[in-house]
Amino acid sequence: MSKETFKLFVKKHPELAEYVVKHNISFQKFYEIYDIYGEDVEVWSKYFKEEKGVSKNNDFLSKLKNADPKELQKGIGNIQKVLSMFEGGASTTGNTSYEERPMYKYFED
Repeated sequence: MSKETFKLFVKKHPELAEYVVKHNISFQKFYEIYDIYGEDVEVWSKYFKEEKGVSKNNDFLSKLKNADPKELQKGIGNIQKVLSMFEGGASTTGNTSYEERPMYKYFED
């Protein structure tokens, strides 16, 4: 791999520069990794993970801010209905009360 392709790779992924600054790592180490593995996603994912995780949280928060309150209430209502179905199903089986058997009694006593 040439230095020019590595420079283009770093330009495409500015989070590498931020990682170098935050973690006190040299670009030489990144170049050595690039020279061995190329642009393999699995190798670079641990260096990109930090920034992508933050952006995912920001995306979630922005979606939550822009959500329709009526739709949120509808979704919560659906979840409550499902939970009440499970609660109702458990009570119809008759197994809601459990009496602990004394330790000294066996199965057929």
